Amino acid sequence: MTLDIPNLKDFDKRLRDEAHEEPSLEVPQDPPSKHTQIIAIYGKGGIGKSFTLANLSCMMAEQGKRVLLIGCDPKSDTTSLLFGGKACPTIIETSTRKKLAGEEVAIGDVCFKRNGVFAMELGGPEVGRGCGGRGIIHGFELLEKLGFHDWDFDYVLLDFLGDVVCGGFGLPIARDMAQKVILVASNDLQSLYVANNVCSAVEYFRKMGGNVGVAGLVINKDDGTGEAAAFAKSVNIPVLAAIPQDDDLRKKSANYQIVGSAASQWGSLFVGLAEAVELAPPLRPDPLDQDGLLALFDSKDTGGDIVLEPATDTDMRGKNAVAKASLEVVYDDA
Repeated sequence: MTLDIPNLKDFDKRLRDEAHEEPSLEVPQDPPSKHTQIIAIYGKGGIGKSFTLANLSCMMAEQGKRVLLIGCDPKSDTTSLLFGGKACPTIIETSTRKKLAGEEVAIGDVCFKRNGVFAMELGGPEVGRGCGGRGIIHGFELLEKLGFHDWDFDYVLLDFLGDVVCGGFGLPIARDMAQKVILVASNDLQSLYVANNVCSAVEYFRKMGGNVGVAGLVINKDDGTGEAAAFAKSVNIPVLAAIPQDDDLRKKSANYQIVGSAASQWGSLFVGLAEAVELAPPLRPDPLDQDGLLALFDSKDTGGDIVLEPATDTDMRGKNAVAKASLEVVYDDA
């Protein structure tokens, strides 16, 4: 009978090897069937995600769309811009306070309105006291309890930190919670590095059977040097809008002023962005490797021409280095 029992060590090894294999075939993708467009926006911290989304959401609402804006960054700066600098209670802190009081969280405790836009912040733990990604997961669990899947919106816009290495921040991509991803970047290597990381995450989950795609790139603080546009072309995604590096925009953003309105001189820019976001299909990107990213820039600016020089054991030991007798056997010539 023992011959019928599989070798467990071999079985375990086979499972581990299989888990590390990349899927070789493209999984058939079904078109999204849900009326609501759920769009996640990603980018490097400080690159202008909140500025872009707050103004985009106001323009969409001005055009008669029902829009829900959800801030998913522990800094909670998305709604601050929408509400003129005023911070609204976050879902995380409100949930904690209500739980301690033995009360249930209601919509009015966490969702607020301005300019026709409905908005809320997930929030996060206090500094050094928890995992931001875990806070995101907890926040979405609470949203589901509040009836998230039954809400009637044309657009749900999610403002996410670009660090998708963390499972919490990668939630919309990993769990097909969104149909589209929008990237925000500028003409600098670090913001494009983050954008490329998001493309890598999208590509990975598409291989695993996911449906989320990248709608395109918004170039913020565009100084006209062209690196971000070259990146978009290299990874096969469109540029949805180029927001110029302009002192008027900088001042208005710093003062929490909304420019995504027909009454603003910048209104036409956000009209174009709203139209592009609505129509852009979720594309499968082709992420670059590190050398490919560096190639977008002049090598004198990035160090792209540097050749790696291997260190030696003597280098590592420094003043503690001791010459050792060689074990090589040398034979005299016959």
